[in-house]
This record gives sequence, C-alpha cells and structure tokens, in this order.
Amino acid sequence: MTDGGAVASERIWTAALLVIGDEILSGRTQDRNISPIALWLNLQGIRLGEVRVVPDDHARIGDAVDALRRGYDYLFTTGGIGPTHDDITVDAIAAALGVPVIVHPRARATLEAYYAERGGLTEARLRMARVPQGADLIENPRSGAPGIRVGNIFILAGIPTVAASMLEALSGTIEGGRPLLSRTIGCWVAESEVALLLADTERAHPGCQIGSYPFFRDGRGGANFVVRSPDEAALEACRADLVARLQADGRDVAPEGL
Repeated sequence: MTDGGAVASERIWTAALLVIGDEILSGRTQDRNISPIALWLNLQGIRLGEVRVVPDDHARIGDAVDALRRGYDYLFTTGGIGPTHDDITVDAIAAALGVPVIVHPRARATLEAYYAERGGLTEARLRMARVPQGADLIENPRSGAPGIRVGNIFILAGIPTVAASMLEALSGTIEGGRPLLSRTIGCWVAESEVALLLADTERAHPGCQIGSYPFFRDGRGGANFVVRSPDEAALEACRADLVARLQADGRDVAPEGL
C-alpha cells in the first residue's frame, strides 16, 4: 500500500493530443478519438493533459507539434496521414523535427501486400508509406497503412476504428505510471452549496482529486462528484470521507452517481 505522501510525489506521465483536420474545425466531421485515446492513456498510466485542434496547415501543425512534444512526455496526433494531397501531417512533423521524409521500406512492403488484390500500390497509396526519417512503424491490422512513431510522437490515423487498432498495437509498449482510478457519487445539490466542502475534502487527501460535474434534470439541479487517484486505498478513503461530509451536511448521496 502507498501512503498519501508517496502518491502525491509519484512520477506522473503526461501526454498531449493534436487533432488535425479542416473537417473537424468546420464542423463537417465530429471528433470521435479524444475520449477513446484519453481512456487508453489512463490504462497505460499516462494523463492526457491537453488537446489542440489545428487545420491542415503546414505551419500551424509544425508549431503545435514543436510546443506539445516539448511540453509533455508524449504527443499523439490524429488525422492527415492518408493518400491525398491534403494529408500533410507527415511532412509538417518531419519539418518540425528537422528531418527529411522517406518511404519506409517495411511500410511499403506492407502496403504492397495489402493492395495486391485491391488494385495494386498506386502512387497515391504509396504516400501512406512516407515517414519522417528515423521513425518506427505502429502496426495496423485493420487497413494496412501503419501508424508512425518518431521520438515521443505517435502519429495515428483519424478514422476512429483505425486509430483504435493502432492504440491496441501500442498497448503495454510505452512507459507510464499507475492507471488513474476513479469513483463517482451523486447528490441533488447545487455545486456552489458544497464547493468549500469539496475543497476541504480534497485537501485532506493528498494524491486525490475531486471533480464536480453539475447537471439539471427533472426540474432540479444536482451534481456528480468524481474522486480520482492512482492509489486504490487513498481513493476509497477520500470517497468515504466525501460521503460522510455530505451526509453530515444533510445531503442525500447516491453511492454510484446520478
């Protein structure tokens, strides 16, 4: 068992996510990668600390990549690695790293095999074998075109099912801490009425965080309170204390949330 002080000082691994694509910013396409990636990162013991969305613009992608790869342990990107002329993620990241773009021989061989009975490896399809020099591949059993790992950057497809396949291939292969555990309780109360109670409870439990998520339902307001910690014992102690404090304040608590 880890005590509260040890939890508070434990190394926290962090990641950022860069979502690339004009179609996301225009509203034509709704992003469906953020939540699955955040959940997957948590299972690897890595906290998603920031998400940015940028257009298909070489300079904007490069600037974001340079800032995020330096600010976090890992940077994940989605989108812009397909076969068309506007898929410029690889070029922009290579430029940000100061390396040329090359055709990865193993990626080419994988695509040749995949498209052997699908019309062959055309010039457009060969674009999906292009990587920043020095990069490794992320396996993609779903569609053949691999993802890319270069340094602390992981370049994933924008299609959610394909991105999920790439994440599955990465599971257990990158360094992280302990997964962030969570417990939820609910209460029919305006969060402003218990704001100080929540803050006092969190301060009493180093290594734990309490998030408040208000809602309005059935004509009245309530909130779900989510307690998070990488340490199960600390998590349960904080949860139990929060329930006790709310009940002592005269509140009815839903143990599994509302």
